[in-house]
Amino acid sequence: MFYLSVLIFLIGLPFILSFALGYKFDRRNFKFTKTGLVSIKTQPQGASIYFDKKLLNDKTPTTLNELLPDTYNIRLELEYYYPWHDDVNVEAGKVTRLDKVILFPLRPNIKQLNKERISDFWIDQERGFVYHVNQEDSGIYRSDLYGDNYEEIAKVLPIAPAPIKWKISPDREKLSYFNEHQIGLLYLQPHKEMLPLELPFVLNYPSAKIIDVFWHSDSYHLIVVSNKNIEVLEAKSGSLPMTLVNLTKKNTPAFYDLRTDTLYFLDYQRAADGNLYNNLYRLELSARIFPLQELIKLKPNE
Repeated sequence: MFYLSVLIFLIGLPFILSFALGYKFDRRNFKFTKTGLVSIKTQPQGASIYFDKKLLNDKTPTTLNELLPDTYNIRLELEYYYPWHDDVNVEAGKVTRLDKVILFPLRPNIKQLNKERISDFWIDQERGFVYHVNQEDSGIYRSDLYGDNYEEIAKVLPIAPAPIKWKISPDREKLSYFNEHQIGLLYLQPHKEMLPLELPFVLNYPSAKIIDVFWHSDSYHLIVVSNKNIEVLEAKSGSLPMTLVNLTKKNTPAFYDLRTDTLYFLDYQRAADGNLYNNLYRLELSARIFPLQELIKLKPNE
């Protein structure tokens, strides 16, 4: 019996050491192979785990140990939630982490926010407002992010076709909206000290296609990007736009950094080889660098 016990121990010792060191006997190739792990976390927790279609006793969060390198199908199920499933690759000596799994409810929490018919909306996340546009009565309505305190705050001057974008001024008092050939401006709330802006009004661009319009941080100037040029104009009726840059690219993408009053845009430039190439430009419009009162006196491209 003693020698038999020693023999069994010696035969089993490689298996014991292999398991202790993270190895497992792989019957597919008849050799010991280092295993891997799968760590699973879900939000919410408590999901059932199907591992290659076999239901495990564990619930999330958990770790599946001693898995031979391979690709496994994992399915996670929780009552009243959509299931999650994917093919997961396990590598030798590594941990595969499934720690960003979100199970979404079968019945999402949906609430209607508007009380009038609306055709468009935009959100002022900083102030916590939702603005609703009703093109039938040309009204703009405002509520909080939950649809409460719903009220009409302004009337929109009609432009055709419908506006492409709506943008609130940095002081949250004025609104600009535009399509390809018109810009509309109005007050969003009564102004105690009415500045001579003569709002609301519409500016027409019959010979140019408007790509985008940006508010300057002073809430009084607009930067207009069209298929022909980049202009700056005062937000008042009859304002004469001043051309800052003549563009070669007809539909140039642009981004305005309101923190620094800097416009980034693409435009073509002809290179020495005779071909046109895109270049990225930075146009600084900060009043600290160059007062806009002086800027609007410049000649185009000066």
